[in-house]
Amino acid sequence: MEQARPKSFDDRVVVIGSGRLGGSVARSLKAIGIETEMAGRDFDPDSMQGTIVLLCVPDDEIGAVVSRIAESSSVPAVIGHTSGATGLEALVPVESPGGAFSLHPLQTVPDPATDLAGAPAAIAATDQGALAVARELTDRLGMVPFEVDEEARALYHAAASIASNFLVTLEQEAAELMERSGVEEPREILAPLVRRSLENWVERGPEALTGPVARGDTETVERHRAAIAERAPDLLELYEVLARYTARLSSRGAVR
Repeated sequence: MEQARPKSFDDRVVVIGSGRLGGSVARSLKAIGIETEMAGRDFDPDSMQGTIVLLCVPDDEIGAVVSRIAESSSVPAVIGHTSGATGLEALVPVESPGGAFSLHPLQTVPDPATDLAGAPAAIAATDQGALAVARELTDRLGMVPFEVDEEARALYHAAASIASNFLVTLEQEAAELMERSGVEEPREILAPLVRRSLENWVERGPEALTGPVARGDTETVERHRAAIAERAPDLLELYEVLARYTARLSSRGAVR
């Protein structure tokens, strides 16, 4: 028997999850005229019959939400989640006739009004029909879809975390270190350097490296180590690890 699939996104979409990503997705869907219901933890699973259901909940809550839907008498037309690291097998218990998909916006979402337009989005699905739903949904939201293999999801998400979350951690540690040196408003002072460095990396990749580690200026690097050991010993290990990887990267070519 041919599987039933949503005819279009004129149909109702139920977004489960009232956090930052759920709020941003629901807001964006409504803005383009798609009938959208935003449901929190007290959602009614029996109201999802024939709808497109998108789970925007933390990874460790997906199983409980899926179980609740699977145990109800309601069957969504197709179900998806927005997790970057969780596989599609987490959605299988629902047995939606249209299959299952994932849609992970590769974008930092600091609040529930974040504009997702223009952001890349990793998509995957259990079959071509569900993949088409994921692709159409990303297109309608103004995002740029790209596919990620199921076997590589955790590695993909680790890369995204390094690029985004770890960048924030790194810059915050740099700001606090600068503050300890007596500089006021360190984020404001560092911002032009950080932005230019990021732009250089986008344009040039590893060739964007500059500074004493990349130049092989061991005397300056040792002064860094000594100053950090004295004033911020908790950051010495971080500095040394980053210095080692920077040296390895710079060894691939000449840097200034």
